[in-house]
Amino acid sequence: MGGLSLPHLLLAAVIILILFGGKGKISELMGDVAKGIKSFKKGLSDEDSAAAKPAETVAPAKPIDHQPAAPAPTHDPNRVG
Repeated sequence: MGGLSLPHLLLAAVIILILFGGKGKISELMGDVAKGIKSFKKGLSDEDSAAAKPAETVAPAKPIDHQPAAPAPTHDPNRVG
């Protein structure tokens, strides 16, 4: 019931030859995946640099003068009495 017959072995051999045979189809497939990932990362970095350029053209912010904070009010409007 669980044994492999001749047709099963032939089918497995054909699948293995298709995947690993010839010019290295798996390595070509992995190379294509790597190229896709690289182009995706490049696209993301291009969008980041394009978004950063308008921000660089804005005038620099002026520093805030450090002044002591005003004292907090001593009157509590929720307090009765």
